[in-house]
Amino acid sequence: MRLRPLVLVPVLALLLPVVAAPPAQAADVDVTVMTRNLYLGADVAEALSLIPDMSAAAQSLWDQVAATDFTARVPLLAEEAATAKPDVIGIQEATRWECTPSATQGTTVVYDFTAQLKAGVPYVLASAGGTTAENPSFTIPAIPFVTAVSDPATFQPLFGTDTAYCGFTIGDALAVRADLAGSVLAAGTVEYGRSTPIVPLVLDVVRGYAWADVAIGATPVRFVTTHLEAVWSAGAVPAAADQARQLVDDLAGVTMPLVVMGDFNSDPRDPRTPGDNPGGQPESSDACPAQSGSDATCSAYWTMTAAGYADAGPDATDPENLTWGASALLAGPDLERLAAAQRMGNPWGMTDRLDYVWTRNGVTATSASLVGNEWPVQGATWACTTKAQLENADAAARELDAAVPASGACLPTDHAGVVAALAVPSSTARDAALVDRSGVNWGRVIAVAVLVGIVVLLVLGIRGLRRRRRRKREAAATSTGNG
Repeated sequence: MRLRPLVLVPVLALLLPVVAAPPAQAADVDVTVMTRNLYLGADVAEALSLIPDMSAAAQSLWDQVAATDFTARVPLLAEEAATAKPDVIGIQEATRWECTPSATQGTTVVYDFTAQLKAGVPYVLASAGGTTAENPSFTIPAIPFVTAVSDPATFQPLFGTDTAYCGFTIGDALAVRADLAGSVLAAGTVEYGRSTPIVPLVLDVVRGYAWADVAIGATPVRFVTTHLEAVWSAGAVPAAADQARQLVDDLAGVTMPLVVMGDFNSDPRDPRTPGDNPGGQPESSDACPAQSGSDATCSAYWTMTAAGYADAGPDATDPENLTWGASALLAGPDLERLAAAQRMGNPWGMTDRLDYVWTRNGVTATSASLVGNEWPVQGATWACTTKAQLENADAAARELDAAVPASGACLPTDHAGVVAALAVPSSTARDAALVDRSGVNWGRVIAVAVLVGIVVLLVLGIRGLRRRRRRKREAAATSTGNG
């Protein structure tokens, strides 16, 4: 008679050697991230086209900044963060606008994008050991008599004048949920070796990245945020591609879980053959052959994938997931790009995918979505009122067969953002801090020296003029007295 299995199993268990059970795999920890380009507030290219008329260039920038009022749009950005609840936010175009009414007074901050965003949601900049993960890319300072702008509504309450001299600093920053502030283990910034001279000896655009190691539960995770260069020259490798290569090299030795996010100014289709390229992305040349699928030669996107980074999504090749193409005034899509966007298959006027969350070292995406990529969406726009904004919004709405409020409907920024939920393998690994080895950027030093020299000469000239006028008045008074 056969033994029944129920009897056989315990008998065999007594006869066979004891075999240890395999160790349980460490459980993943979850983290949610968001990357968001806050938008400087103006089309810098439009202002640069007016140089050497510095006054006109400065006024052009300021008029756009006033129209795209950050104070009015920041509540939408804060609401996005409150809804998505990211643990870490990678911020690009973290901008501070400062103005002064005269050459003899210090500047006053008019807009501070990161401070205003943090005021709306419980986030703080990642900081550890006296270092903050905030990397200023470049500055156009407020220069008396050079960057003069008129805005009575803004400057009368601040300075009692209609005009002021204004400038800005723009960069990248990492923000963490306020309750994670004590979990930041290290933080820092690094600059890229390749910069972009826009105006020789005056404006050299330096890019870089901010990073922070944050303990998610008991697992240290390295987070990086960056904004690669948008400007490119025909026949040359785009700066964005070179900067991506440095980023990959800098992070090559990192073994701990790694998340890189930002505005890479690189679409998987770049470089493109000349033609239907409404966003002005890099085009093919002898140095940069047309993109054939995954050529990293002149592509920041494919440089990241070739280095083993996974795009957390959503699918960058799906036209509905494009993240840039809005008008400079934020009043819906740019009318010059809208038809091209629709031909591509994007119904909201977006023409390029530029924003990403990248993962490596075991980090995997469990879900990803875009925010701010649709227009107009009830509750996701703010009421803008300038004539140009109203005209753009009305025309775009007619093209899209959409209804727009009479006050206009503006987006919170010109980019869509990416939100990704990630699974991070449990680990205690820690890597050495990243070190900025870029050295002295002589272009920036020279530019700053030139600007400081201009300011000094202007101040000295004003003081000399005042002294001459005072002496003339004194001489006239003396002459009158003698008479």
